[in-house]
Amino acid sequence: MTADAPLRVMIIAGEPSGDLLGAELLAALRMRCARKVEAFGIGGGALIQAGLTSLFPMSDLSVMGVSEVVPRLPLIQMRIAQTVGAALERHPDLVLTIDSPDFCFRVARRLRAANPDMPIVHYVAPHVWAWRQGRAQKIARYVDLLLTLLPFEPDIFIKAGLPARFVGHPVVTRVADQCHSKDFRARHNIADDVPLLAVLPGSRQSEVDRLLPVFGQAIALLHAQFPQLHLFCATVDSVAETVTETAADWGCPVIFAADADEKFAGFAACDAAIAASGTVSLELAVAGTPHIVGYRLNPVTAFLAKRLLRVPYVNLVNLILGESEIPELLAGECTPQAIAAAIAPLLSDHSPARRKQMEAMSAALHALGQGQMPPSQRAADAVCAFLNERGIAT
Repeated sequence: MTADAPLRVMIIAGEPSGDLLGAELLAALRMRCARKVEAFGIGGGALIQAGLTSLFPMSDLSVMGVSEVVPRLPLIQMRIAQTVGAALERHPDLVLTIDSPDFCFRVARRLRAANPDMPIVHYVAPHVWAWRQGRAQKIARYVDLLLTLLPFEPDIFIKAGLPARFVGHPVVTRVADQCHSKDFRARHNIADDVPLLAVLPGSRQSEVDRLLPVFGQAIALLHAQFPQLHLFCATVDSVAETVTETAADWGCPVIFAADADEKFAGFAACDAAIAASGTVSLELAVAGTPHIVGYRLNPVTAFLAKRLLRVPYVNLVNLILGESEIPELLAGECTPQAIAAAIAPLLSDHSPARRKQMEAMSAALHALGQGQMPPSQRAADAVCAFLNERGIAT
């Protein structure tokens, strides 16, 4: 192959978050590589706009839950075979799979069996540190390099025989870019001294159904203590109607986020937040918003989780720091009284609890690479170094 031949990259993303990660990485590769980069594979709007030719609609893979997956198994199996066939036919210089482990790892296993020399990099580590830790050794059989979002993940996979590099979490740069609005309170006629609380009950209907009643009762307790309390809710379309209808009974003025910019501007304007567990905790940390995490599972899932989970915390800030800095009120501890008691001191500008959380969030963001090279550029550097080590010029 001549030095001026394009670098052929097959990117496989199965859901919107992976689509966005892939688009950012593809753009960074084009900036980083001396060779022209050609991309094909599977992607959504972001990757297609970035120049990827998609073999089929990414929506074919964006399904969750047994009730959705089972009827589409024949289609998914066909798409796995189609993806493997395209890779074997076109011989890319790199196969880059992103998240979506159920699909991506099935493709990677078949590719490894059919062509052991095909370079395969996976972006976003599966949470083997939380449960099913034996998966790390299995993944090492068909993935050559793993790019991780969290700083403690590489050691786990390296011990299992899989080279891994921490490249940083995209939330650090994405949210920071959107937390710049200083006029949120002014636009919504909220004075600086009025307590503003974010209420974030999750994005799945089952989460919202379990958490909203508890959050609502906690809000009633807080409203009695802070009569001027205002609320901010960021939701997604699938649960917006439920949240809006329920919030009408909270007895406090409520602002709803209309888009991502409004969501993160709202986070930055809030004094504190009650949130379901998940990436939202990192988003709040970037916005500088002290918060607590509350979560409830159905009894069967809670029973299994208690026995399968192998981590002391569920909150990402706590996991990164290895300490319980963000209160986690889970299962039976997720009560209105406990939530209100944990939130109340965070609504005071000068409380020790608020100051301690601010310091902890800053430390977690530093560990995630805030202020350093953007994750997409670090990922591109890692990919190029990997290819160069294999004798593939970039």
